[in-house]
Amino acid sequence: GFLGSAAGVGLLVMKPTLVVGNKNYSSWSLRPWLGLRHAGVDFDEVRIALFVPGYRRELAEWSPAGKVPILRHGEVRVWDSLAILEYAAEVWPDVPLWPADRADRAHARSISAEMHSGFQSLRSELPMNLRVAPRRVTIGEAAAADIARVREIWRGCRERARGGPWLFGRFTVADAMYAPVATRFATYGVACDGVVAEYRDTVLADVHFREWQDAARAELEVIGEDEVGGPAECAAESASSV
Repeated sequence: GFLGSAAGVGLLVMKPTLVVGNKNYSSWSLRPWLGLRHAGVDFDEVRIALFVPGYRRELAEWSPAGKVPILRHGEVRVWDSLAILEYAAEVWPDVPLWPADRADRAHARSISAEMHSGFQSLRSELPMNLRVAPRRVTIGEAAAADIARVREIWRGCRERARGGPWLFGRFTVADAMYAPVATRFATYGVACDGVVAEYRDTVLADVHFREWQDAARAELEVIGEDEVGGPAECAAESASSV
């Protein structure tokens, strides 16, 4: 195979670069960053602040898609979160990013793809925001259905998981894909109990996630459309004064 060839071996020793957006807001950037960390991949990081003057030109220098995240590894460029995670699983297999069991692997791929292509109402109504918690928003019917589906996925995975606290026991691509949802549940006070709450807390306590969160909270940029809801205490005061 290619990875066993001279070119493939040369590629393996090259240090990749991951281009990410604002750590406070960019859930798509968090996903491959977390996956690479858990896989033990040594990579350089380039952070591009989004929605500021010149950001599109800067992104275009890295990828024709003009979006984050982007992985550059030698002459290889990959510019989609799930594609980057798939690439990492193939190129750096020492710490596998997919379950070993074939049925579990199929399940993990299915729920990862479901997160990649779905949950639009959850994304738009509860954007990732790591600097503010708790916030309170009015959750619409479609977003509530998305939340119920996420709970169902987490519960189903955790009830059958073996050998660890992640969705399939040890950390996989599926955990990278759902990690930003755990942050949303925390930010907006989404009710969780049992194994769902335990899984949310596993994500939030993860040492790699905490590193990302600390960097996010140190950022100064504000993206207005991702600043939704109000502080929980304000919501409580408002409700008590009615």
